[in-house]
Amino acid sequence: MNGNVTMKMFGLVGWSGSGKTTLMKKLLPVFIERGLRVSTLKHTHHNVDIDQPGKDSYEHRRAGAYEVMLSSSARWSLTHELRDESEPDVAALAQFMAPVDLLLIEGFKNQKHDKIEIYRAELKQELLCVHDTSIVAVVTDDILPDVSIPVFSLNDVDGIADFIMMHGQLAVNQQSGKAHG
Repeated sequence: MNGNVTMKMFGLVGWSGSGKTTLMKKLLPVFIERGLRVSTLKHTHHNVDIDQPGKDSYEHRRAGAYEVMLSSSARWSLTHELRDESEPDVAALAQFMAPVDLLLIEGFKNQKHDKIEIYRAELKQELLCVHDTSIVAVVTDDILPDVSIPVFSLNDVDGIADFIMMHGQLAVNQQSGKAHG
């Protein structure tokens, strides 16, 4: 749990099939190469269950455990049952994460953190940025002449990374190559 440490958070939002995960997978190595320590937070509309019936941790949860932690030499994972609680917002979830330079958030399009919209014309959906002022740029495969915020090509990964770093006031120390905010 990170306590009171403030992390820079930036989101990627868009309609299903727009390419949020694809862009995330391209941005992560760019930020890491630039010296940033990056974590991700992904929203899903599906029921998440990393456990399987018959496994001990699944049985712990099924028996009523509020939280179940799995640990191995390679990773650990914490499962928290919401039961009758509301789904937490991004800020509440981020409190459970170790401090990093940048927390990239995929989804959570109704939350008010700064974010980029990934828009594909072929999906024939409305631009989200029209109604959401927390969207500060658009990444697209289309020409969007009526958009008043910065617009990037889907292939301009370095330009998108530059924008996120500038917008989040994340800089790379030229001598160490390590980022700082």
